[in-house]
Amino acid sequence: MDGSVHILCPHCDTINRLPRDRLKGGGRCGQCHQALFDAHPVALDTARFERHLAKSDVPLLIDFWASWCGPCQAMAPEFERAAAALEPEVRLVKVNVDEEPVLAQKFQVRSIPTLVLALHGRELARSAGARSAAQLVEWVRRELAVQT
Repeated sequence: MDGSVHILCPHCDTINRLPRDRLKGGGRCGQCHQALFDAHPVALDTARFERHLAKSDVPLLIDFWASWCGPCQAMAPEFERAAAALEPEVRLVKVNVDEEPVLAQKFQVRSIPTLVLALHGRELARSAGARSAAQLVEWVRRELAVQT
């Protein structure tokens, strides 16, 4: 192993290879030159989501949500704050279940918000219900520690 990780650009979906020891610096996309991490969740449609899930060496924290869901709306700013705390060790992703029902079905989302931690196409952990940014960060770090 050469110590590099594959990171997909949140802007153009290009796969970038970055030395693991430079991950904290974030880096820029080799294609579009934008930041690979900008402390904001990335809204993904099905095609983009599948690419990120399959190709990224950085775990995804997926928020399955809907615009009409009160708890989802309440958690949105908390999810945003969690992105600032968790990147670049985790990419935070938002999937609107009304716009992407195939993904909701694939992940068997029964209630929202549902949070799924995934890596390389495999679900690592799941939680339902709104959480604060601190609770999100604690949960993700605990689950990732269990996986290693």
